[in-house]
Amino acid sequence: MEEGIAKMEGCDKRKKYSFALIALGLILVAAVAVVSLLRERLVNPTQNQIVVYGEGKVQYLPDTATVTLGVQVNKVTTAADALSQMNDKIKRITDALVALGLPTTDIKTESYNLSPAYDYKDGASVVVGYNASQNLDIKARGVDKNTDLVNKVVAAAGDNGTNVVQGVNYFLDNPNDLRQKARIAAISDARSKATALAAAAGIKHLGKVLSWYEDAPVTGGGNYPMATDAQGLGGMAASKAISAPQISSGTQDIVVDMAVNFETN
Repeated sequence: MEEGIAKMEGCDKRKKYSFALIALGLILVAAVAVVSLLRERLVNPTQNQIVVYGEGKVQYLPDTATVTLGVQVNKVTTAADALSQMNDKIKRITDALVALGLPTTDIKTESYNLSPAYDYKDGASVVVGYNASQNLDIKARGVDKNTDLVNKVVAAAGDNGTNVVQGVNYFLDNPNDLRQKARIAAISDARSKATALAAAAGIKHLGKVLSWYEDAPVTGGGNYPMATDAQGLGGMAASKAISAPQISSGTQDIVVDMAVNFETN
């Protein structure tokens, strides 16, 4: 009797052990399946998608300009005289710009240089004087309304000793709002293209936007180089007003490209 009971207990233990192994096996199989599904999801994302590029373009009139100009004097007898001549002209230019209504905070020195000038005689370099130069970065605001302001800046500087003009650059002081409009236009353009492509490819339904990627925006160019030599605008001893320059910004574009990922089914 006791032996029979012992056999039954042993049988129960083996059954419980077998059930435990089966349960563990099922758990392991489920875990492997879950891991496989997750891996498949990560490595091979959903195939029912299309990516279409859209372009958004917004036209604008620049409201700000920077003018880079300055003074250069060459082969002046002493370093002190070279600096003195240059500084006098820069002061006259600055005063003339302030008289136009530009604040001094919008007139910034870009470079300031002094160096000896050499000539070569009998195979040797000889100091024959000193060169000095100073360039200013001048910010002109509100040029969308005061369209002649840049012309006045260049003319006033030329009348007061400028003999180097490196260029004029037009831009929008705060492009964020227009750039956002360009983004929205780019997504709209991408959806329009995606709708047409989906119809052509026999895709029944173009779904929601899953993601998008913005390429670097391109802003329409507004840089006008105007390099002159030391005898150009203003010369070494300007005696009369220069003719009025004709510099205009025209309209420019903010362009944004967007890659948009659409769900399909």
